[in-house]
Amino acid sequence: MFDPQTLWKERFGAFAKETGSYLRYIFNGHLVIVLLFLIGSAAFYYQEWVKTLEPDFPAAWIIAFLLAAVVTYSPVQTFLTEADKIFLLPLETKLSIYFRKSVIFSLALQSYLLLLILAVLMPMHVKVNGADFKSFFILLFVLILMKWINLIIRWKVQHNIETSMKVSDSTVRYSINAVLIYFLFSDAHLIFMAVPAIALVLLVFYFNKQTKTKGLKWEQLIEEEERRMNSFYRIANLFTDVPKLRDRTKRRIWLDWLVNLLPYRHELTYSHLYLRTFIRSGDYFGLLIRLTVIGGAALYFFTYGPGQILIAILFIYLTGFQLLPLWNHHQNKLWIDLYPVPEKIRKHSFTNLMAIILVFQSSVFAAIVLIKEEWLLGFVLLAAGTAFSVFFVYFYSQRTLKQ
Repeated sequence: MFDPQTLWKERFGAFAKETGSYLRYIFNGHLVIVLLFLIGSAAFYYQEWVKTLEPDFPAAWIIAFLLAAVVTYSPVQTFLTEADKIFLLPLETKLSIYFRKSVIFSLALQSYLLLLILAVLMPMHVKVNGADFKSFFILLFVLILMKWINLIIRWKVQHNIETSMKVSDSTVRYSINAVLIYFLFSDAHLIFMAVPAIALVLLVFYFNKQTKTKGLKWEQLIEEEERRMNSFYRIANLFTDVPKLRDRTKRRIWLDWLVNLLPYRHELTYSHLYLRTFIRSGDYFGLLIRLTVIGGAALYFFTYGPGQILIAILFIYLTGFQLLPLWNHHQNKLWIDLYPVPEKIRKHSFTNLMAIILVFQSSVFAAIVLIKEEWLLGFVLLAAGTAFSVFFVYFYSQRTLKQ
């Protein structure tokens, strides 16, 4: 007889076993040491920055803006696989316990993230609003309760296939969450907090009524589950080979001009291949944008010169290290070996692309410092970033690729 609880335990056990095997490689990697150092440096500067805040600083609005995003983003991890839309579809009415456990697991996982972010924001709240650290657990409880309600709403919205419905749902919930969190952290009267809280509860009843006669969108749920696992596999692939990693290709027409800059010549065969792969495949281009934006923001707000140079070099290292899998991106495609191009030209094309990317990132970091009119530091940062990029590409990466 079919038992949904047994099925969930099996799926969760398989998930824990698989992620655990990859986490061993991740936490044993030297990248973690770099990240810990980076987090420690950021914590030091953040603590010094909090000391300079005045009572009129809009801390409640900033906290509401950040925490509302975390509370609103509430995906439910279901552990569904491709075969489930055939074998489990007839049993959909018997899977309520299975999906209820999925919601509870997602709540526990995402509540841990809420705890970490609240711990980061709490010193700012205490400094500006004169709050007590003892209120931390009360605030955490309220945020977890909000997260639970948001998870229920999001799960109900999953019964709709329309993209517009999901966008409007996220927009409405984000607005309500932001207002409620703002009132919570500005020590507003309970009456003010009751209005957005009631609105959230009414959304639960509304979507519950809307989806009573609707079934699950299995293909959509499976696709989202695969996308989440693929994100994890992409991180694990930085440390070890991941056979289950699926490549996703996305055409970015607005970047075609970059490819058109390369002339069509025999010796540039791999240059075209790696540039197009960087722009269109996986998340290489998005990775560069995210790390450049985060590193640029850190450089803009930090003022300590040596610390700024260190931060820039750390972000250049993180970018370069996470782009190294680009070298093996096509390793399972046999037709690549048919190219009548020597291996040394392939390596030359790859290292040139890496050098251009990292020097570009160094230039952006230097430009951000120059905008602050720190002229000497900006040029020193550009020289240091360029020198480190050359060292990383032509020395460090060569040893890593051989391994």
